Amino acid sequence: MHGIVIRNTGSWYEVRTDDGRVVECKVKGNFRLRGIRSTNPVAVGDRVTIRESEEGEVSFITEIEERRNYIIRKASNLSKQSHILAANIDLAFLVVTIKRPETTTTFIDRFLASAEAYRVPVVLLFNKIDDYNDEERQQAEYLMSVYENVGYACYAISALREEGLDEIRTLMKDKTSLLAGHSGVGKSTLMNALIPGANVKTAAISSSHGSGMHTTTFSELRDLPQGGAIIDIPGIKGFGTFNMEPEEVAHYFRDIFSISKDCRFNNCTHTHEPGCAVRDALENYQLAPTRYASYLSMLEDKEESKYRD
Repeated sequence: MHGIVIRNTGSWYEVRTDDGRVVECKVKGNFRLRGIRSTNPVAVGDRVTIRESEEGEVSFITEIEERRNYIIRKASNLSKQSHILAANIDLAFLVVTIKRPETTTTFIDRFLASAEAYRVPVVLLFNKIDDYNDEERQQAEYLMSVYENVGYACYAISALREEGLDEIRTLMKDKTSLLAGHSGVGKSTLMNALIPGANVKTAAISSSHGSGMHTTTFSELRDLPQGGAIIDIPGIKGFGTFNMEPEEVAHYFRDIFSISKDCRFNNCTHTHEPGCAVRDALENYQLAPTRYASYLSMLEDKEESKYRD
């Protein structure tokens, strides 16, 4: 029997079979040993084969079909393992907030680089525009211009007031989309706006830390009324890159990779070499300093064996 994983609670998986039923499954222990160095060898969005058991017996996932793509990051507590956020994604929506909580450019750039590495298109949603003062609004506009210049579509929205969502609904129609971001950026509010009756739990932002509390505790795929589906995942704190060699990092920054073609040396690391077009572009205001800082922080990942928020 074949189907798609629609929910992952950590120890159990819910699979929607091709004939429309939902079957609770587990993963056999030996399945985890097949070279999959991951805290979750099966992810929401995976197409799988299951062995359905008799009533009262446990059903098992026996095989994962080849993934078209996926979003992956370093596991937060096991540095040598990965955590797969979702698989087989048509479009990833990264929800960003300037304040309450702050989404750092380092986090944004790490997410984008990982998505580039695994061929996942990304759209940036700058949420809570109804809550910003003039300075915060200008900051949002500046960041949107930075990422639009790199080639990423950006939208200013208010999930709470349902402003700017018509275009988002159009983008999501008939696609499998991923909704990602820090806790507190408004993913749950956005889900409730996009899927009437979803009743996803929301929570207030901590006034002392300006950070969000986890309201989504497991990953789940939900169908959209206009066709398509959204994979909703728990809020992500840090985003450590996984299995990315230093010489590869620049390839996943569209702007840096494009500029690097004019570097004197083919193996330029853009850190100290003479004739580096990337550092020249930085000095000439043709490359955003935040993008270069994110690139440098990712170069350090391999040496430090850790990730930064």
